[in-house]
Amino acid sequence: MTAATHSTLFPQVPDSADAVLEGLDPEQREVATALHGPVCVLAGAGTGKTRAITHRIAYGVRAGVLQPFSVLAVTFTNRAAGEMRGRLRQLGAHGVQARTFHSAALRQLQYFWPKAIGGSMPRLVDRKIQLVADAAAACRIRLDRGELRDVTAEIEWSKVTQTVPADYALAAVKAGRAAPRDPAEVAQLYSVYEDLKRDRAVIDFEDVLLLTVAILQDRHDIADQVRSQYQHFVVDEYQDVSPLQQRLLELWLGPRESLCVVGDASQTIYSFTGATPDHLLDFRTRHPGATVVKLVRDYRSTPQVVHLANGLLAQAHGRAADHRLELVSQRAPGPEPAYAEYADEPAEAEGAARRIRELIDAGVPAAEIAILFRTNAQSETYEQALADVGVPYQLRGAERFFDRPEVRKAGIALRGAARFGGNDSLLDDAVTLPSQVRAVLSGEGWTGEPPAGSGAVRERWESLAALVNLAQDFAAARPDATLGDFVAELDERAGAQHAPTVQGVTLASLHSAKGLEWDVVFLVGVAEGMMPITYAKTEEQVEEERRLLYVGVTRARERLHVSWALARSPGGRAVRRASRFLDGLRPGSAATLGRSAAGASGGVERGAAKGSSVVAPRRAQRTPARCRVCGRTLTDAGEMKLMRCEDCPSDMDEGLYERLREWRAEQARRSGQPPFCVFTDKTLMAIAETVPEEDGELARIPGVGVRKLNRYGADVLAICAGQQAD
Repeated sequence: MTAATHSTLFPQVPDSADAVLEGLDPEQREVATALHGPVCVLAGAGTGKTRAITHRIAYGVRAGVLQPFSVLAVTFTNRAAGEMRGRLRQLGAHGVQARTFHSAALRQLQYFWPKAIGGSMPRLVDRKIQLVADAAAACRIRLDRGELRDVTAEIEWSKVTQTVPADYALAAVKAGRAAPRDPAEVAQLYSVYEDLKRDRAVIDFEDVLLLTVAILQDRHDIADQVRSQYQHFVVDEYQDVSPLQQRLLELWLGPRESLCVVGDASQTIYSFTGATPDHLLDFRTRHPGATVVKLVRDYRSTPQVVHLANGLLAQAHGRAADHRLELVSQRAPGPEPAYAEYADEPAEAEGAARRIRELIDAGVPAAEIAILFRTNAQSETYEQALADVGVPYQLRGAERFFDRPEVRKAGIALRGAARFGGNDSLLDDAVTLPSQVRAVLSGEGWTGEPPAGSGAVRERWESLAALVNLAQDFAAARPDATLGDFVAELDERAGAQHAPTVQGVTLASLHSAKGLEWDVVFLVGVAEGMMPITYAKTEEQVEEERRLLYVGVTRARERLHVSWALARSPGGRAVRRASRFLDGLRPGSAATLGRSAAGASGGVERGAAKGSSVVAPRRAQRTPARCRVCGRTLTDAGEMKLMRCEDCPSDMDEGLYERLREWRAEQARRSGQPPFCVFTDKTLMAIAETVPEEDGELARIPGVGVRKLNRYGADVLAICAGQQAD
């Protein structure tokens, strides 16, 4: 959830330039009023950097210092650009362009292509991975799926660092990159990939930046035209700028210094894509007269969360650590971070799901809770665990809100009601705007109570409920608003991709959680080998992993739960330990040798807060799971459910398996859940192979569990006995 969607109120547009500055702290006000010359804002996590720079733009526009159409605000994601446009609109700064680097460059490339190159611009490929696969086939190099993805990432890195195929091998060694194949092979694939693009008359996303740079470098008349259009630049997340993006920014600027950059070296977590904090750290060197403002007042997190975040960076090394910001929480005290150790990953997921169920039952909105993990592969275990306890969830990076079919249909229905509502019997008794929206959306599937389960039906309801809540907030802010006004608001939000909040626990990787925040955050899998990740070998790579954990910690507003597992699978060897990054920070751990935190509040060794659950009860040690056919020790979760190796012969009763699938489909239909939330395919296969006759036999099958045994046990045993399920 973004800070913009956290506040669902619709603030009034400030009535003057001075009114724009109201509510800013002294440092934010300094940013907002520094409208001339180069400005560098070093902004720690949760310190209101987006608020500061949007108010700076709005103040400049409202004061007449900046012309709105001459301002280009650049950031790195469409979501961040959409949020920035929404905030500028609320501040009365209409006409300011807020775009990603790629979006801004693509517009310029499309406009100037006929003049600079001639003819029509080549087609932009959506997914370059297929082209890489074709290049591998042409080179007669076999790549598995993982290698294909990694080679594609190497090509992207090469292009944003302006490395040509002939120089790749040397550049990769110099940068300390672990090439997925022999560097000479990667260079060959890169070269053939570029040839294929030329042959097929297509370009990729990196080409958009490269070609725009080339045109601006070669055509001074076009560069002058761009500079006459955009005379003031604001760059957000400046620590993530790549060399290619920096070059484009320099060409946009020309000899001028009307530039404001915002960033935090301690949140540099994308160096594997070519991003580098050097441009941020060297800003004062390149611009000796720059105004530098440091934002350290943390408005997001409690002192307890901030203390842990500061403690993480106090042990850091390297150039980014030398420029770290010591955050100072502005919030009231909250609970201490909770730490939990589990026997294995499924137990860890079940523990997190149980705690989340308790929080939701206690009144914490599901949308204010997130589970953050290091790799996307960890998601499935938590999806299953949440489904098992009936908690709705949403995956970060899924379909955008306003692109969802139910939201598009709802928009059409609301637009029709706004135009012809006088002839709609649904609106006869609806007087207020919220009641009108509820009446219209009831015809699209919205009900006063949410449906059971967490499947597609629930997801559609959540989308419609988000629109209902938005209507209530809109009416509270504008009591005289009509249904037509609300439809116009939705259209503006859709254009800015400023989505309302959808209820559901967020599952996200630490990388994709950047820029978001929640009341409660579960940081899971915080163990050696995962945090830092196994392939982080050099000090620079390990330090980036530390910064990634710092980003995860600073996503939490009030409550933070940190956990790890001693083994990957039930019955596995307990060889893992908690991440080294937690040494000296979690209760009972010894401090590692690190840098002292200048100005840090207190030491890093703390006791547990009274009443807090520090270490979860460890499960009894299980015996290793073994294949019942060949006797081999099983480690794969799917194989352990079957209690046999995937390629060992199966004695499954095919007819029973089909009857179980039909029964499962009916259960899923009734509850509005996906079928896998009832039982996964592997669990059904295990049941069909085992053919249990009593509760105890059924309970021993992995994937059943006590809750599902109580709910479905009688039906499953009846089907196994050849009887009709109740």
